[in-house]
Amino acid sequence: MSESTNIFPPLNLPNFPITIKKKADKHYIQCHIRAKEILLTPEEWVRQHFIHYLINDKGYPRNLIAVEKQIKVNKLNKRFDVLVYNKLGEPIVLVECKAAHVPLSQDVFAQAANYNMTLKVPYLIITNGLKHIQASIYFEENRAEIDDHLLAYSELTIST
Repeated sequence: MSESTNIFPPLNLPNFPITIKKKADKHYIQCHIRAKEILLTPEEWVRQHFIHYLINDKGYPRNLIAVEKQIKVNKLNKRFDVLVYNKLGEPIVLVECKAAHVPLSQDVFAQAANYNMTLKVPYLIITNGLKHIQASIYFEENRAEIDDHLLAYSELTIST
């Protein structure tokens, strides 16, 4: 389990070296993907822990992960939380992060699925840092199936 700060509760994710700085009464966390300090919100706390987990425990290549990039969804500008690519540069995993106090509901899954209408990735993950759910998406059959565990990068069916 992750360590707690005086700011946020511990998560159901492994510990990692966290760099938090306080500036003008606000806390910032170092994002190793974006290589900059990011305002530390409850969602960012989860996002940084989950990214670390994907890289260090599940073997996801750091250089194939994008964080908080803009996409168009039904002509609206939206921002995904985490998107993982295969070695050909094709998106394969979309991660939607919520703060620990936000339950993982059908609405959270629907938000990720809505983003996936644009991205067309075969795997969706939703997490609040306490619970993590991964689904395999079968576009041809218009269905999703909840996976029994979070897949390592090497287990993804198109991790070329």
